[in-house]
Amino acid sequence: MNVSRIALVGGVAASTVLILAGTASAHVSVQPQGEAAKGGYATINFKVPNERDDASTTKLEVNFPTDHPLASVMPQPVPGWKIDVTKSKLAKPLDMHGQKINEVVSKVTWTAEGSKNALGIRPGEFQQFPLSVGQLPEDADQLVFKAIQTYDNKEVVRWIEEQKDGAEEPESPAPVLKLTAATTDEHGSTADDKSGAAEEKKDEHTETASASSSSDTTARVLGVVGIAIGIAGVAFGFLAGRRRNV
Repeated sequence: MNVSRIALVGGVAASTVLILAGTASAHVSVQPQGEAAKGGYATINFKVPNERDDASTTKLEVNFPTDHPLASVMPQPVPGWKIDVTKSKLAKPLDMHGQKINEVVSKVTWTAEGSKNALGIRPGEFQQFPLSVGQLPEDADQLVFKAIQTYDNKEVVRWIEEQKDGAEEPESPAPVLKLTAATTDEHGSTADDKSGAAEEKKDEHTETASASSSSDTTARVLGVVGIAIGIAGVAFGFLAGRRRNV
């Protein structure tokens, strides 16, 4: 009896921990596909889980940082969602590849479209919203995006609280994109790009050498076969001549 009670209590405790962990992590977040290197470009995904059991998420607004504006922001189409891109004028133009950029994207809004029964992110589901962004700043370790999530029951959740150093995670944290270090040359190629190009060139040389070696081997085999056929022909002729003499 005591063993059964202990098992029951342990199961309830474990379930409670799982529920609390799920609740704590179920917020709007942003992650790159691969890495988001400083000074480069990246594809990032905003992951939006539905935290309600009786409502669907029908709208997401993502505000871009004003302290590190991004000159290029391109959303990828998401089936069932309309995309609106809002741009704002810059007080100080950005220099991008020799061109002056006077306005940048300040907000991207996704609004669900379709029938009522299949509208938006339903309970127990999540959706990702991809964007191509760049150039990422070289003088920052992260970018903070403030997001607003709206449900079809008119409830609005503002994911806008920034994490403070040494403090616990806020109740409604803003999505944070961590940036990785990258070295670039004057043409803007990263070390990874150079490594990839060198590896590709090495593969090309290997393939060429392999093809050349294969061709040489084939030629040698054919040469040996030809010599063997020639010797056989001479031998046959010699034997045929001896038979006629006899």
